[in-house]
Amino acid sequence: MRPLLLGVLGCSLVLSVQAFYSASDDVIELTPSNFNKEVIQSDSLWLVEFYAPWCGHCQSLTPDWKKAATALKGIVKIGAVDADEHKSLGGQYGVRGFPTIKIFGANKHKPEEYQGGRSSQAIVDGAMNALRNLVKDRLSGKSGSSGGSGKQSGGGSGSKKDVVELTDDNFDKLVLEGDDVWMVEFFAPWCGHCKNLEPEWAAAASAIKEQTKGKVRLGAVDATVHQAVSSRYGIRGFPTIKIFRKGEEPEDYQGGRSRGDIIERGLDLFSDNAPAPELLEILNEDIIKKTCEDNQLCIIAVLPHILDTGAAGRNSYLDVMLKMSEKYKKKMWGWLWAEAGAQMELEASLGIGGFGYPAMAAINSRKMKFALLRGSFSETGIHEFLRELSVGRGSTATFGGGSMPKIHTVEAWDGKDGQLPEEEDYDLSDVDLDSDYDKVEL
Repeated sequence: MRPLLLGVLGCSLVLSVQAFYSASDDVIELTPSNFNKEVIQSDSLWLVEFYAPWCGHCQSLTPDWKKAATALKGIVKIGAVDADEHKSLGGQYGVRGFPTIKIFGANKHKPEEYQGGRSSQAIVDGAMNALRNLVKDRLSGKSGSSGGSGKQSGGGSGSKKDVVELTDDNFDKLVLEGDDVWMVEFFAPWCGHCKNLEPEWAAAASAIKEQTKGKVRLGAVDATVHQAVSSRYGIRGFPTIKIFRKGEEPEDYQGGRSRGDIIERGLDLFSDNAPAPELLEILNEDIIKKTCEDNQLCIIAVLPHILDTGAAGRNSYLDVMLKMSEKYKKKMWGWLWAEAGAQMELEASLGIGGFGYPAMAAINSRKMKFALLRGSFSETGIHEFLRELSVGRGSTATFGGGSMPKIHTVEAWDGKDGQLPEEEDYDLSDVDLDSDYDKVEL
């Protein structure tokens, strides 16, 4: 399975894997080896497309992307990254679907998501708007160049504040006794390779801190000063990088030394140690809005009414969902469920009623697209459904009206079996059961 392809809704698998762009095009092909120099250290505004060669939508975008690059030549730079080949670079910028377009403006380390149309004219308009905003910011003194000479401290992030300085005194408390996962560099100030790693380590530290919410941290130990902790772990060469998980023996880092490689490993460590996402009942609009907006995909199940299944039946369905959320936790999707009939507008917009219950849909709220589970509501059926989505296959549809339907506020399930409404008691004390109407003479 391709680890970066998180629900590429509506993008079909194609056989052609030829490069989209050539040296004769005005689109600049970007890779981990040239991205820092071309984009990060540049004063220019960049629009960068992250694509996959097998993606049908990416193929459709290619001629317009080339045309826009030619129109913007000398004004705005247009680049492209084969994120299927260069997964670390795509992962560094949180690419979850293809094509994804990012605008690298004043702050190259926090690119903006391009939200405009995909025609050449729309791309040019979006680029010029971004350029005008960049110029206005520079005139007002709000921001300056993020690149320039390329001598930025900390890999262009402006500082090394996100790399934790570790010492003989604080190492055990921070690294061994804490709950976070640590990637620790042991270095020597005179070491040339350590100096080369320093900006990559700093940039990766900032990105990993942000994307893992501080659950994976990067530290550095000056092994020439803090010899006790360095000798404890048998440090003989520089730089040496080790990975520390609470309660486990440290392991040697075996990956590449670019920020992309380091970030990719850090995100893998986060996913390995992260709990499965919480399975939430749709009780109000805020729950579904936050879950679906914070994640590339949200998986929604509509379960039978409690009177049809009882608590045991419902819990069996929820157990299946929990197992699937654990299996796919590296995707960091959102997981939701509702009782049949509780959110009728949502069911209608998804066309769920026609397939019976339980039912499941995968929703991309950014694109307002969804896909329905057509197979069985089982571990096997759901796994096949999600696997197909992960590689860009599957039939998708668009929400009617282009927006999420109305969500009703409902009470949470109490975990118990359902109860039929109590029948109303009627007072029959005034009824004369011996009235003449009931007498029959033989």
